[in-house]
Amino acid sequence: MLTIYLGKLLGLYCIAIAIAMMAKKQGMLTAIDALLRNPALLLVVDIINIAIGLALVIGHNVWTGGWLALAITLIGWASLVKGLVFICLSQERMLSLYAALRWEKNFNLYMGATLVLGLCLAGAAFNA
Repeated sequence: MLTIYLGKLLGLYCIAIAIAMMAKKQGMLTAIDALLRNPALLLVVDIINIAIGLALVIGHNVWTGGWLALAITLIGWASLVKGLVFICLSQERMLSLYAALRWEKNFNLYMGATLVLGLCLAGAAFNA
């Protein structure tokens, strides 16, 4: 039951975020750039990522039971690891990582992948 709930939650979240960010692409790119240049705000985002990752890992560390359960577990671990790694990186490293990912050029690809992930998660959870 928890897997279904988290599938719906994470799926709808990914869908909503992807659509909202694609609708305001330039504003989002500006906001992401500003976030990376604000260490205090970036710290808060990293702490939230760690908290979400820990909540998912502690509450749903399920490695069997189908692809939906596995996907939710992997999202939890990815969020936790990302938060821990990013909180340890210097601002210069964060900016170089951002440049290496070529966010502005690949924005539609990243948001498209987020949208597809959300549709898959929500579809599987609502149809379970």
